[in-house]
Amino acid sequence: MKKATIQLETLTCPSCAMKIEKAVKSLDGVDKDSVNVTFMSSKVKLEFDDDKLSVDTIEKTIKSLGYEVKKIQIKD
Repeated sequence: MKKATIQLETLTCPSCAMKIEKAVKSLDGVDKDSVNVTFMSSKVKLEFDDDKLSVDTIEKTIKSLGYEVKKIQIKD
């Protein structure tokens, strides 16, 4: 499992954070219990299996909801 921290452009409301969290949790390969979207800091933290899921897919999922990704950090 890898850990990802994704910095987003500023989120405008808590419901935006909930929408992103729900979408990321639905991806196959994401540890559902690890997903945390923080509205105040506009960050998404999660753990994922990189054999099942790419960072690009996570980024595309967030972008498909209308949000911009500023930076992604991956740790083993």
